[in-house]
Amino acid sequence: MPNFTTRDGVTLAYEDWGNGKPVLFVHSWALDSQMWAPHMLHFNALGMRTIAMDRRGHGRSERPGSGYDYDRLADDLAALIEHLDLRELTLIGHSMGTGECVRLLSRHGSDRIARVVLLSPVAPCYLDAEGKPLPVSTFDPALAAIHADFPQWLADGADGFYLPAETNTSEGVIRRTIDIMLNTSLHAATECFRTRVTADLRDELRRIDVPMLVIHGQRDVSELVAFGRDIASMVPACQYLEYDDAPHGMFHTHQRSLLRDMQAFISPHADA
Repeated sequence: MPNFTTRDGVTLAYEDWGNGKPVLFVHSWALDSQMWAPHMLHFNALGMRTIAMDRRGHGRSERPGSGYDYDRLADDLAALIEHLDLRELTLIGHSMGTGECVRLLSRHGSDRIARVVLLSPVAPCYLDAEGKPLPVSTFDPALAAIHADFPQWLADGADGFYLPAETNTSEGVIRRTIDIMLNTSLHAATECFRTRVTADLRDELRRIDVPMLVIHGQRDVSELVAFGRDIASMVPACQYLEYDDAPHGMFHTHQRSLLRDMQAFISPHADA
């Protein structure tokens, strides 16, 4: 598996398949690039190059003790883009990966990026009933449960993540997802969790200057569908789609619909 070294000395692994206009996939919290394999193969078959990196602390990348804030994570993506000299790039993120995509655009600009797709995106900012940012202590119970028994916490959340009884998600897929997440550094998972829930991306979203597609599921219990609607209202050039029966794990449960809608968004530009 190819890799490169960032400016702060961390070696990051990535997949790089095919040729043509590039598509860079950014994975979810605690998962890794393997979640994107079917999607990458789909766009390879359409004559496109597909790339997916394992975030630091995840998958086959190194596990440093620091660097899990959005600035550093966006810098890691920018370093990969520069390392591979990617241009006219389509950027696709899921869940926490959407926050990294937004920070990449605000921090490094859009010269190399043609468009962005956000799937099941994180909140622009996690707010209380009065519209004020939630303190990080709000999420202490969830972090305590993760630290006490991460395997059980993941098992307990699998039904809400995939809605397997309704989506026919197999036990094998659920087991594989949990195994990948358990392979993630618990320190990295903790720090990334804090990054996700304390970020305020509202001003950055309003400044995005490339076409955006947002797709969210109404059955998402991890990142509420209201978050996708909020993003769509903030981004000037945004197309918004809502799947009424999709959970957070829509990248698997609604893979055919996603590939169809992402292809429709990308294709008018891909062969230009």
